[in-house]
Amino acid sequence: MSGCDQGRRYGNVTANHGSLASGSILQVNQQVADRLREAADILELQGANPFRVNAYRRAAATIAGLAGDMEALYHESGRDGLEALPGIGRGIATAIEEMIRSGRWSQLERMRGELDPEKLLQAVPGIGPGLARRIHDSLHVDTLQALEVAAHDGRLQQVPGLGPRRAMAIAASLNVMLGHTRAPRAQTDGPAVADLLAVDEDYRERASRKDLPMIAPKRFNPSGEAWLPILHTEHDGWHYTALFSNTARAHELKKTWDWVVLYFYDDHHQEGQHTVVTESRGPLAGKRVVRGRENECRSHYGVAA
Repeated sequence: MSGCDQGRRYGNVTANHGSLASGSILQVNQQVADRLREAADILELQGANPFRVNAYRRAAATIAGLAGDMEALYHESGRDGLEALPGIGRGIATAIEEMIRSGRWSQLERMRGELDPEKLLQAVPGIGPGLARRIHDSLHVDTLQALEVAAHDGRLQQVPGLGPRRAMAIAASLNVMLGHTRAPRAQTDGPAVADLLAVDEDYRERASRKDLPMIAPKRFNPSGEAWLPILHTEHDGWHYTALFSNTARAHELKKTWDWVVLYFYDDHHQEGQHTVVTESRGPLAGKRVVRGRENECRSHYGVAA
């Protein structure tokens, strides 16, 4: 079905959106629109770029105004069908796909402070608690889509204790769970190392001044205290969200105030992520390093291998 045909069949209507949401066949539409609006509201409170806030609100308006069932559209035309809708780019289409297929949205859970990436990874057949922890410690992925990319590009099989055969089995499970009929889109390395390190420095400096909004993570936070600073910023054409790592490994090694996770996205609203740490050994000892891009960090600092 062409984009024009999709627009005629699933296009926006002028009827009252509330009456549409009351129909059982369109319940998913309303749930997705509500989550997109909630994300926009949270981002606005956290001081995010209005571009990102408005992108979620435009997408919510599109979904709330659909005449047909968005879930049926997705199962008929896949992610491409979602991207053909007004105001739905690659990143938001991927988010909607995650909501339809799993009932959850990792980005929203992250904004709320609720994300438990190790538990999320355990939803994949063949991944138990120990392997989920090793995957997260090694790859720093917190969505099934990011895990699928890692399985496709060979990084997953490099996780300790996980060889090619097991990685292939996990990739097959992800293919079924995510409903893909083609190879996943590779994630770009994203911004330059110098830009990542500049955002990392800005985040840590502002966090030390207590100059950032705080969120209350659900993990490792029995008191429910809002202690985790969050930064939304722009640098050299990229949009960023920065957070200290709140993983089991970071707590175990007492690195919760050192490891910084940087989520970045472009104007298509498609996210990637990197983790920045203080290197403890080798020629980069004592310097801030982007995990997975150590060679570029050596060049950045002028340090020989």
